[in-house]
Amino acid sequence: MINIIYLAIGLALVVKGADFLIDGASSIAKKYNISDLVVGLTIIAFGTSLPEMAVSIVAGIEGKGEITLGNIIGSNISNILLILGATSLVSDLKVKVNTIWKEIPFSFLGVLVLIVLASDVSLTGLSHSSISRADGLILLSFFSIYLYYTFGVANIGGESTSAVKK
Repeated sequence: MINIIYLAIGLALVVKGADFLIDGASSIAKKYNISDLVVGLTIIAFGTSLPEMAVSIVAGIEGKGEITLGNIIGSNISNILLILGATSLVSDLKVKVNTIWKEIPFSFLGVLVLIVLASDVSLTGLSHSSISRADGLILLSFFSIYLYYTFGVANIGGESTSAVKK
């Protein structure tokens, strides 16, 4: 019973924290004339990913890599299918052409890179598959490239990303 209470309190804190995050990010965007695209792809994306990152880091330290992988894969499935699906039920979403040809393929590329990096047994004949520190550097490099692209798009005023309300 106490675990259910902790879960309810944790959920309430996450929801309230998300409200603070969105309000704060909106204030920063207005104050510094930052586009909604950059706010959504950086401040809010980082803020909503911090709990997942904390869980994954603790799981990694404790040697429970399966939790980290499940957390990441489950989060991506939830974000793409559940959240986007629920949002589109509430309101139609207009998807820009650049989203289809740049951001969505970048997401697929991230999945493909993860599959390749995690396929040590299949690709190299090792006795077990793992994601090493070198693999982590590769993943962080792809993330850096994506951030560079995002800021480049925002700086030229070509807000190409994400679904936008009709």
